[in-house]
Amino acid sequence: MMLIQHPHAFDVLVASNLFGDVLSEIGAAITGSLGLAPSANLNPPRTWPSMFEPVHGSAPDIAGQGVANPLAAILSAAMMFEWLGEGDATAAVRGAAIETLREGRVRTPDLGGTARTSDMGAAVLVRLGAGRDTPA
Repeated sequence: MMLIQHPHAFDVLVASNLFGDVLSEIGAAITGSLGLAPSANLNPPRTWPSMFEPVHGSAPDIAGQGVANPLAAILSAAMMFEWLGEGDATAAVRGAAIETLREGRVRTPDLGGTARTSDMGAAVLVRLGAGRDTPA
């Protein structure tokens, strides 16, 4: 109940895989969109690889339609960079995603827009200095 009433009060959720999946999707939904929520399954002693992925997973219900918001995957990559100690890459990727959202020109359907997955990805790449021009 606290997660639903005060989602801003939580930075980390520690749970089993099943409950963690349910709680992270609820948290993402009540704070704006599943398309924005990154996640990580961490191995703290680093004896095995950790996994970084969007909270929504592969979103098979919309696969191939070009309507998925890629920001959760992009922000998951930023989390991975952070975990690997790559501070500059973390800041660059996270900053590009945040600035793209802040500007508001490119919005996927989950955010009330009509942009395609590729449009959002291209807009983030422009802010990273890897793209040519921001999509219309």
